[in-house]
Amino acid sequence: MEETQTVPQVSVLIVSYNCADALRRCLQAVEASEDREKIEVIVIDSGSVDGSAEVVREFPQVVLLTLPRNFGFVQALNIGMRTAKAELYFYLNPRVEVLPRTIPDLAARLTEQTDAVAVCPLLVTPDGRPVPELYQLPDASTVAAVARAGAFVPAAIPDLEQENVAVPFAGLGAYMVRSYFLKGLRYIDKRYAQSWADAELAIQIRRANRKILLYPKIRAISRREEEPERPAPPAVRALLASDWALGAAVYASKHFGFLAGVKVRLFAILHALAGLLTFSDLQFRFSRFFNLLSGQKIDGTQRAM
Repeated sequence: MEETQTVPQVSVLIVSYNCADALRRCLQAVEASEDREKIEVIVIDSGSVDGSAEVVREFPQVVLLTLPRNFGFVQALNIGMRTAKAELYFYLNPRVEVLPRTIPDLAARLTEQTDAVAVCPLLVTPDGRPVPELYQLPDASTVAAVARAGAFVPAAIPDLEQENVAVPFAGLGAYMVRSYFLKGLRYIDKRYAQSWADAELAIQIRRANRKILLYPKIRAISRREEEPERPAPPAVRALLASDWALGAAVYASKHFGFLAGVKVRLFAILHALAGLLTFSDLQFRFSRFFNLLSGQKIDGTQRAM
């Protein structure tokens, strides 16, 4: 007789790119989870050249999806979601390590909270300090400023003594969401590339009058602060900067009207043009300017990524 396969309760989705050491620690932590048999783990590797795929093969139960190039976070995540089998998706940054009860406790809370679409743990440093992962959701009056700033505005840390807190916008470092909600959206809008997927998900949840709940007593360890940023070539920095601004333009156009998106992109181009007049870091500034003019995002065509 053929063995019947149990449908997992949670599909863990990890998008990785040249972070082999962190990925190994992340997977080791997931493997130590309680109720591991109810968890499906999928790693979507975006064309890494540092041996990340070989790291994943150290874990026989983990599904590896290898992309030939870096097509951007959103496309990689959408590919992973279309492969996932569970009713709950758990987005996990490879530089975040869950505790043994993180995944099962989040799954239990999301199952019982019928008015919530997503839940997340409190991210902390190894010594227990909260890591900012909550932001102000950009609106029509602030999206252009956020596009120029290159980062979302952090929100105040809520009362961590509460069992749960409804938050308008949480990052995707460790984030559990109902799969039917993403399938209803046909996954994340493919016009986004590397940036703004988290804001898109947050505003869609708000528009559906549903909740994102933070559980401060459920925790995961973020090691992103431990890894100093490596200096990137000007072309890579320019591509990331233009991808961010163009993602903001998509967000504005989609949620506040076509002209709002045009305004955000135009302001980004003018800001980049003004930067050229400083005559500093010219390779970066020229690349960013022409990327914005041409609409160049991270899409797998770049040799620099």
